[in-house]
Amino acid sequence: MVDGKGVPLACGITGANRHDVLRLLPLVVGIPLVPAGLRDTDPLPERLLGDRAYDCDGRRDILRWLGVEPQLAERGTGHGSGLGRERYVVEQSIAALHHNRRLKVRYEKRSDIHLAFLTLACIKVCWYRLFPKVQ
Repeated sequence: MVDGKGVPLACGITGANRHDVLRLLPLVVGIPLVPAGLRDTDPLPERLLGDRAYDCDGRRDILRWLGVEPQLAERGTGHGSGLGRERYVVEQSIAALHHNRRLKVRYEKRSDIHLAFLTLACIKVCWYRLFPKVQ
């Protein structure tokens, strides 16, 4: 999960054949809370963009209850919802994570080691997105 500038907010791993929607709520709830004096806005995002894999009425209701407005492409509708223009930031961040060879092809058998490499890659992406001039 990334913000509007491509800075990773939360990450997680699952098995290869798991549905994406099963990890949606743990990722939203897993966004680290920033103390009230250090943040300008609510700790959770105002809206959540997602593709057709996240289209589920139960998840939409829970997101609204949390105060997050879901903007998810609906299944069974034609392409061209317009979300692709905004979701490009997410795809760009995923591509940045895949610049790390150990994430593109999973070599580790233990999931905790793979999650550690994913966390390090997210830290690297955060650094490049937040401090683009310092490299």
